[in-house]
Amino acid sequence: MRLECLVVTSDPTLLGHLQAGLGAHGALLDFRQDSVSAVELASRRHLDGLVIDCDDVPGGAAAIAQVRSSPANQHTLIFAVVNGFTSPEAALDLGANFVISKPVQQPRLRSVLDAAIPKMEREHRRYFRFNVDLPVRFRNPLGQPFAAKMKNVSEGGLAITLVDPVRLKGVVVVEFELPSVEPQPFYAKADVVWSDSFVMGLRFLYIEKDSGTALQGWLNSLEAQFQFRESAQPSN
Repeated sequence: MRLECLVVTSDPTLLGHLQAGLGAHGALLDFRQDSVSAVELASRRHLDGLVIDCDDVPGGAAAIAQVRSSPANQHTLIFAVVNGFTSPEAALDLGANFVISKPVQQPRLRSVLDAAIPKMEREHRRYFRFNVDLPVRFRNPLGQPFAAKMKNVSEGGLAITLVDPVRLKGVVVVEFELPSVEPQPFYAKADVVWSDSFVMGLRFLYIEKDSGTALQGWLNSLEAQFQFRESAQPSN
C-alpha cells in the first residue's frame, strides 16, 4: 500500500530532491514534464500527492486549480513549488496545501514532508482499491436497473465493469451483498466520476449507517489479507 505521487517538473535538481525525500518514505513516483498531461492523468486517477513546479512548467500554477477541481483529487495533498513569479499566497488560493520555494532547501523539504506524509497516508487508506469480483446492482435516477461486476472497492468508492454496453451517468443507487458467513446487503448512493469503455469509477456520496459499518469491517478484512500476502512474498 505504497503512496503514489505525481511530480510535474522538468527541473532535474528539484526532481532529485523529491526522489530522495519522497523515496525515503517508500512513495512511488510518476513524472510529467507538462501540465496538460498531468491534468489529464488527474482527471481519471486519484493521487495521494501531487508536486507541481508552478513557475518553471508552462501552465503549472493553473494546473493546481484544475487538479483540485477533479472529483478524484479534491482532497489530494498538493505541493506547489514556486520560483519568484507565483506568490505563496496565490498558490494556496489556487488549492495548494504546501508551498516550497526554489532553490529548495533540504531542511524545509523534510519539514514539509514530515507534516504531509501522515495526511497522505490517511488519504491513501481512504482511496486504496482492493481488487474484488462481486455482482453489483444499480438503479439510475429513473429507477431503471443495471447489472455490473465490481472490479475494485475502497472506502471512497468502487470501479465496475458493466455487463451490458450502457452508460451510467450522474447519481445512482448501488446495491450488493457484502461477503461474510451471513452476507449483508449494502446500500449507497454514488456519483459516476469517470468512464472508460465498459469500466466506470463511482464515488460514494451517501452510505446507509449499517452498510457503512459493514463496509469498513469488510475493508479491514481485505487489508489484513493484502498485508499477509505482501509479508509472505520473498524479498529480493
